[in-house]
Amino acid sequence: MADRTTRALSPKIVQDDMNGFAALKGIPDYSPNNSAFEVNKLEESYNAMLAKQVDFAQKEASYKSARDEKVLAEWDFHNKILGAKEQVIAQYGKSSNEVQAIGLKKKTEYKKPSGRKSSS
Repeated sequence: MADRTTRALSPKIVQDDMNGFAALKGIPDYSPNNSAFEVNKLEESYNAMLAKQVDFAQKEASYKSARDEKVLAEWDFHNKILGAKEQVIAQYGKSSNEVQAIGLKKKTEYKKPSGRKSSS
């Protein structure tokens, strides 16, 4: 029996298990000593697995949709903040205290470019 039940099985293993179950149902005289492995018990487990797969697919689609909406809202907010920063610069000037208050550098805080020496 597998002991690492928190790790997802590969799709190939799940498909192989489903194929094995389908073949097992076709064996007319299958009668296990352990009742936990009877066909009706396996059928219950199979149906529970299918239901959880459907539930997961629906929740994954919902998650992806919610993530897309979140990202779109973040971009909308970011673009509006960028526009607001441009408006502050236009209204108060590039070297104002208001520009500094919104997280930008004043124009006067930038280093002046140093002149190049000619190499002739």
